[in-house]
Amino acid sequence: MRSLIIAILFVARETFALDGQIQIHDPSTIVRCDGKYYTYGTGGTCLVSEDGWTWSRGTTPPRRGMAPDAIRVGDRYLMFVARNVGAQPRADINLVWSKSLDPNFADYKWEESGVVASSDGLEDCNAIDPGALLDKDGRLWLVYGSYFGYIRLVELDSKTGQRINAKDKPTDLAINCEAAIMIYRDGWYYLLATHGSCCRGADSGYNIRMGRARKVTGPFLDHTGMDMIQGGGTLFAGSTSRHIGPGHFGLLDLGDGVEKFSCHYEADLDHGGASVLDIRPLLWKDGWPVAGDNLKDGTFAIQSIRTGTALEVAVQGVPVGGARARRGGPPGGGGFSGTNAPPGGLFGGSGRGSIPPQNVAEVSTNWPKGNIDARLANFLDQAQQKWTFTALTNAGGYPGSPYFKITVAGTDRALAATIDGEVATVPAFTGAPDQLWRIDQLTDGSWRISPKSKESLALCAIGSSSATLSKIDPATGKQRWKLTPL
Repeated sequence: MRSLIIAILFVARETFALDGQIQIHDPSTIVRCDGKYYTYGTGGTCLVSEDGWTWSRGTTPPRRGMAPDAIRVGDRYLMFVARNVGAQPRADINLVWSKSLDPNFADYKWEESGVVASSDGLEDCNAIDPGALLDKDGRLWLVYGSYFGYIRLVELDSKTGQRINAKDKPTDLAINCEAAIMIYRDGWYYLLATHGSCCRGADSGYNIRMGRARKVTGPFLDHTGMDMIQGGGTLFAGSTSRHIGPGHFGLLDLGDGVEKFSCHYEADLDHGGASVLDIRPLLWKDGWPVAGDNLKDGTFAIQSIRTGTALEVAVQGVPVGGARARRGGPPGGGGFSGTNAPPGGLFGGSGRGSIPPQNVAEVSTNWPKGNIDARLANFLDQAQQKWTFTALTNAGGYPGSPYFKITVAGTDRALAATIDGEVATVPAFTGAPDQLWRIDQLTDGSWRISPKSKESLALCAIGSSSATLSKIDPATGKQRWKLTPL
């Protein structure tokens, strides 16, 4: 079922970058602290956001370096920062930590904890690009390395962040990649690493590939069974027409069935070719992560995954192409034949050409002028069943996306949340919070639709004919929707 949903629901649309000041290279995994989102990049760049959509420059930490990664462990935020020591591939990864990421808080102070991994310039490894994982058992792991040799794994003390058994040889996991990180799900460890050339703007070849293993130490095999230490790796994310060279995967689990991932593009052609941060949905199919895309503007049918019925304005529908003629009478009753058949044949219509889409201005003349309830019905390509999603500027957002207005296509009649937790349409969009909608893609590829005014609630199908708002429940199919482009 999960695979089928993704195959049906995936809306193949161009990804888009975030709002505000989003230029960064080699961003860390995004971490949350005191209601804000933080990420750190090469050279000490810090980006901070209150909603995960609009970003601004934050305070540069005292230790700057290459491609840091950040993770919360207990009551501390650990940041692993690499630096070259002389000529590559001689490098160190240093650990710094703070109890807060907000410089306005009293417990904001970065403490140095020394080197946790290094390369001597002769071994087959370059100790840069750290990636941290706190596993299901509370054990802390660090992967690191680049094209100079192997991607390696060491275990760290989850209380101190220091290396456990520092004299033990690190475990080799992969080759021909860099900027690796590990995630865990349903008994599998996944290694996501960046392949291709970097730091060449729109000529960069960065792409993210992956393998999985039952043990944290590997072997990490791709979908063909090739080990990543032999050059294997299934493509997870590659370049698109406007966003070149995705790299530096970071998991952002928002809970309630919503997972996302962060990355940067070596060149965003809509931002002058700059390297920028992005956040996108993380889907799962057949035990593998899938890179989703945030919803863009468009007109859709909103159909319940559970029943297949579509959200519509609760008005009398008009059949597309006009009313159909009835079939002939019962057997032996004569019916229609020859010259007495109605125009257009037994089922109506001429049988020639195509029937144009309904003109909403015409069919809506009999609709009530005030608020109209929303309901579910069989999708019949009628005007009251077509919804235009429009991303809003200057209305804030959530990780990876702005809020949307949802209107009946061709009109300004807007979907709204009522005070008593129902859904209705209002005659015109005003920009009120009850008319702003958060659209999250769930890990199975379906969509959840929540009003900004009541974000703990989601659009819910009751039977095959009623729609309401109910408390978010990631386990129910009633809040999962298919958005079919029209």
